[in-house]
Amino acid sequence: MRITGGLYKGRKIICPPGIIRPAMDRMRESLFAILYDIHQKSFLDLYSGSGIVGIEAASRGAEPVYLVEKDFKKKGTILKNISFLDSGIQVIMTQCETYLKKANRQFDIVYCDPPFNRKNKGEIIELIDTNNILNQEGKVIIHAPQEDTFAESYGTLTLYDTRKYGRSMLYFFQK
Repeated sequence: MRITGGLYKGRKIICPPGIIRPAMDRMRESLFAILYDIHQKSFLDLYSGSGIVGIEAASRGAEPVYLVEKDFKKKGTILKNISFLDSGIQVIMTQCETYLKKANRQFDIVYCDPPFNRKNKGEIIELIDTNNILNQEGKVIIHAPQEDTFAESYGTLTLYDTRKYGRSMLYFFQK
């Protein structure tokens, strides 16, 4: 995998051991084109895996960037992958749901890539809303298989865009 844009464009990122489904280059390029200017925007990458999406955000100027991953086997790879960054990335090793319930800050952008076989992904969006994780102008993006369905809204968050990439979809929510 390679970073597709920004300061570290072209830099290689390694995949951690275990089950992982890294975001496709084309999808990441499209995601960040849609988000447009994320310079100085806070970014939360839930279910971060290798950290590629959060690293891509940092490469494009997002700050601060938080990576949340529960699989401790991936921690070493994530730390290697972020070692070259000039800006600090916070790595939090815990379940995403636990982090969302205890987080003491808000974010401009929340990217969520739960395992494709996880049921009830809408619960994650509800947690983001209920626990006030998103800034007033913020966005939540969830990566899921096309067969998953989402409600038009979860609390104050409303679905405003969807994009298809192979059998994957990106769902965009905002207040």
